Amino acid sequence: MFPTTFPAPIVPAADSVPALRWGILAPGGIAATFAEAVQAHTNQKLVAVASRSLDRAQNFARTWGIADAYSDYAELLASPDIDVVYIAAQQHVHRDLALQAVAAGKHILVEKPFAMNGAEAREIVAAARAAGTFAMEAMWTRYLPQTSVIAQLLADGVLGDIKLVTADHGQNMPVGHRVRALDSGGGALLDLGIYPIAFASQILGTPTAIHNVGSLIDTGVDAQSLLTCSYASGAQAQLNTSLRVRTPTTASIAGENALLQIGGPFFTPSGFTLSKPSFDGESIHWADESGIVGHRGLSYQATALAGYVDQSLTESPIHSLAETIAILDTIDSARWQLGYRFESEK
Repeated sequence: MFPTTFPAPIVPAADSVPALRWGILAPGGIAATFAEAVQAHTNQKLVAVASRSLDRAQNFARTWGIADAYSDYAELLASPDIDVVYIAAQQHVHRDLALQAVAAGKHILVEKPFAMNGAEAREIVAAARAAGTFAMEAMWTRYLPQTSVIAQLLADGVLGDIKLVTADHGQNMPVGHRVRALDSGGGALLDLGIYPIAFASQILGTPTAIHNVGSLIDTGVDAQSLLTCSYASGAQAQLNTSLRVRTPTTASIAGENALLQIGGPFFTPSGFTLSKPSFDGESIHWADESGIVGHRGLSYQATALAGYVDQSLTESPIHSLAETIAILDTIDSARWQLGYRFESEK
């Protein structure tokens, strides 16, 4: 039956979980965004930062009121005063830093993409499981209020059988941007397309077939992709990403009983519209009223992680490590179809 109201989002309150002591590896732009979100909307404690440049680490520490700054990642990882490490470096070093952190007995939150490919992700996961440490990809969208509401609607069967999922994420990345660089594992799929692909994975699971049409730029990385994915249920997904142009960055879930549409950018705190299946059917709208906007939404994943660690879990129950690997496998397939392979894959 088409609802008249929405379920309340199920997200843990910031003060309902223990305050873990966090260290940050690589204080770049996303690390600053994370620090701002965590300090504004959680009770988590940022206690250390490490960079290959001591000046950079010290400047970051002063900006965010962090006590300890290191010029060596190993020094931070050796500290007994750190519970969890946020790995905010570029993806070409995620594997090495994650393995070092796990070997030091630290829980890890690894910025997306979790690794360069599925093979590297499997290495990290195997090491974390052997060590008994918590590991999670920073797929922050999974922890937003809107995602909780959508998950409840799907679980309740409000949309009926899902037949089509669509999502896109394109940005006009300037020449010289790291996303255009081959040596750092750039390309639209790993940096931007991971959001649409993860969205489809959340709804439909792992595809049984992947067909990608796209192009490369002169550096050798993928510039644009249009994926059509098929699933065992008979559903399909159409997923688009580009580093050449800005796109609407919207998403939709089309079921036999209802259509759900998320405005752009769909992976940030926003809202969605649920419509009856007829062409001119009535609609109802849900809006995020938390007051946490934009990338401040990164705060939700930090609170969620602290709660999982408190429950003695070793991975996220709503974005498992198996799913993290499967999403990277999907990206691998899409890259390879365009002729974009890393040296280790040749």
